[in-house]
Amino acid sequence: MADTEITREPMSKVDTAWLRMERPTNRMMITGVLMFAAPLDPARIKALLAERFLSYRRFLQKPVLGAGGAYWETDTDFDIDWHVRVAALPGAADKAELEAFVSDLASTPLDLSKPLWQFHVVEDYRGGSVLVARIHHCYADGLALVQVLLSLTDTAPHPQAQAELARTWLKRDRGSVLERLLEPVQGGLHKAVALGEKTWATLAQMMADPAVAAEFAHEGSEITRELAIALTLSDDPVTALKGRLGVAKRVAWAEPMPLDEVKLLGKALGCTVNDVLLACAAGALRGYLRDQGEDVDGLTIRATVPVNLRPLEHAKKLGNHFGLVFLDLPIGEPNPLRRLERVAACMRDLKGRRQAVVAYGLLAALGMAPAALQAPALELFSRKASAVATNVPGPQQPLFMAGVEVRELMFWVPQTGSIGLGLSILSYNGRVHFGVIGDGMRVKDPDAIVQRFGEEFEKLVLIALMEDWSEDFGAADAAATLARYGA
Repeated sequence: MADTEITREPMSKVDTAWLRMERPTNRMMITGVLMFAAPLDPARIKALLAERFLSYRRFLQKPVLGAGGAYWETDTDFDIDWHVRVAALPGAADKAELEAFVSDLASTPLDLSKPLWQFHVVEDYRGGSVLVARIHHCYADGLALVQVLLSLTDTAPHPQAQAELARTWLKRDRGSVLERLLEPVQGGLHKAVALGEKTWATLAQMMADPAVAAEFAHEGSEITRELAIALTLSDDPVTALKGRLGVAKRVAWAEPMPLDEVKLLGKALGCTVNDVLLACAAGALRGYLRDQGEDVDGLTIRATVPVNLRPLEHAKKLGNHFGLVFLDLPIGEPNPLRRLERVAACMRDLKGRRQAVVAYGLLAALGMAPAALQAPALELFSRKASAVATNVPGPQQPLFMAGVEVRELMFWVPQTGSIGLGLSILSYNGRVHFGVIGDGMRVKDPDAIVQRFGEEFEKLVLIALMEDWSEDFGAADAAATLARYGA
């Protein structure tokens, strides 16, 4: 299947940064879980991967960190049987056992001597099967890899044409990501993204002298100012979510909720679907931390949110082309409607800024910097957030893989540095799936978080149903409604 000749090609600076970020406490893997309505045939899955997944040549290559930098090298001993494993769950073989199985995989490193990806076919789960995918972040970002997984599916059990969904999602190429990024802004963006060495020099200068960062925040170019603002952000407050990390991850996911209801609620309250879902996540974290004995009143924590910096068709090229923004999660706000209002206001503010572009330039700079200097820079930024939150809109029709219907979808991107919590929201076939991945020392019971997600949504629905829509209403009215109904 693979070429016998060894071929090498240089790795991009951003992909190199993600390869270097691998730590025992935070494995740089994107983990996906696909649940199927009927049993999968492992032989058909291998054939499908050979035909479609391996059409991306990169997955026949393994990353190598050399003295002169990182590069991709063809695996001349490639064996698909090593990359596709069959497993069975113990005991009742239900949700708790599957969550434990995925937790173990999310904690286990991939073999650096081979291409860094694996698929695990879990047999006999709720009358069907499960496919767990693990792919290292250096191959591509989460959005790209979710779409790679979707390219393995079809919109009918026996499609007339192959890769039907892939053609729907991966449209015509429209130029490189950097070309598109550089169009809106000139000098500042060229310096921050295209010239990673200068970005690193500026970052190092700011790290060495906080006064320099403060000065840039007031007087620098738009891009450099955003970098300075990020550097001068206060560290996130100490909660049970922050602290020393272990090597074990724990995952859990909630029962899916109807997407139409989320859309209707968002429209009624003048917010986006994203606003509603992230506010529900903030409420779930609030309840979880209160049960842990934390005093959360008035507390705001941050989540880093990946922002796509490419058109969807560029997922076909793999690689990492995304930035990060810091989103405030007002977990100290007891009123669900006020919490939603604050999340929506923060999201509107972020849309008018260039934080995501700055983060992309920073990652390029870290890929160029000496490896010994990457850790302190990474730690500096990870101290400013308590979670990574991802929200990916998936296809709203049933999908089929190897002729079997996909019943549910879930995925998690890795956390970086000292961040020990990941929140994942994915919509598919008219339903919203919410999941948590947490460090075992920081989040001992992720189920306690995911169970609150639906409860927080129900509180917002109650507010919307009980208020008098003939007049404007706000957070004070919402508080009275919740008190009246004991919610």
